[in-house]
Amino acid sequence: MTDQTRPLTFEADTDAWSVLRHHLPGLAATLALALVATVVQRLSGIAALSPLVLAMVLGIAIRNTVGLGVRLMPGVGLSGKRVLRWAIVLLGFQLTLAQVASIGGRGLFVVVGSLVATFAFTRLMARVIGVERGLGELIAAGTSICGASAVVACNAVTRAGEEDVAYAISCVTLFGSLSMVLFPVFAGATGMGHEAYGLWVGAAVHEVAQVVAGAFALGEAAGQAGTVAKLTRVLLLAPVILSLAMMARGRLQAGETQARVPVPWFAFAFVGVVALNSVIAVPGEISVGISRGATFLLTVSLGALGLSTDLGKLHAKGLRPLALGALAWIFISGLALGLVLLVG
Repeated sequence: MTDQTRPLTFEADTDAWSVLRHHLPGLAATLALALVATVVQRLSGIAALSPLVLAMVLGIAIRNTVGLGVRLMPGVGLSGKRVLRWAIVLLGFQLTLAQVASIGGRGLFVVVGSLVATFAFTRLMARVIGVERGLGELIAAGTSICGASAVVACNAVTRAGEEDVAYAISCVTLFGSLSMVLFPVFAGATGMGHEAYGLWVGAAVHEVAQVVAGAFALGEAAGQAGTVAKLTRVLLLAPVILSLAMMARGRLQAGETQARVPVPWFAFAFVGVVALNSVIAVPGEISVGISRGATFLLTVSLGALGLSTDLGKLHAKGLRPLALGALAWIFISGLALGLVLLVG
């Protein structure tokens, strides 16, 4: 190594350490929130209690009582964006193309039909009742795909405010929890078949944890059917993100905004990981570890979201987005049930 190159290496190392110190306090704060939320969820013994939502709630409580110091902001921003993208990529290890195929043509029709129609309906109703486009798209994504994960993933291209993201997650958490409780009661009263019930839950309920809790309430067959249907919806997260990115670019060309629309590389990477997971058998323990790692990284990102959320701004959104979330919930629940009965 020449003397001429040494200063460059030293400066690069110094810059890297400077960047790390700049982001470390905020990263440490979001990691701590994620750890606390994960421990609380496990100690509670309630599988449907999402650590993602717990981390967000804790973050909101801290932001709106103690406040968010200036030193924490860079690391919190990093956790809410870059960490999130890697978490979405790792979610691909939870799914294989064989699982998607196992749902069959009729099941795929129910899942895709419910998702596409609900997403379109929710965006339309957002315009009708006067909900901001960004918030409407987030509620549409969370309701039609996979709850909080879809909301934060789609916001990478929608780029709504932190309060919009928090509001959308609150909506899908509320109505998904209602589905988790009400769907088994409805199925039990009507004598609905277990596999048909599982498909309905997987196609209509918001969060993965809510689907698992609601579907397995009626037994193993219902639980397996619901889980596969839900994971198929998760796979459809990638084309929805890409569609939102293309719509955002269309608005940019039309002069609606001057902001640059990012390329959602993580959506392509997610599909690539699913394909890789379909041809390479990942050992069980490693697969479980990756799945837990993805969940933890998502929890870190939701903790960052909570720390960035101002309740005053959230309250200013009013009740219209909540009404939109309710309409979307009723729509997907009714449509998915109708499609299940149609193909059954």
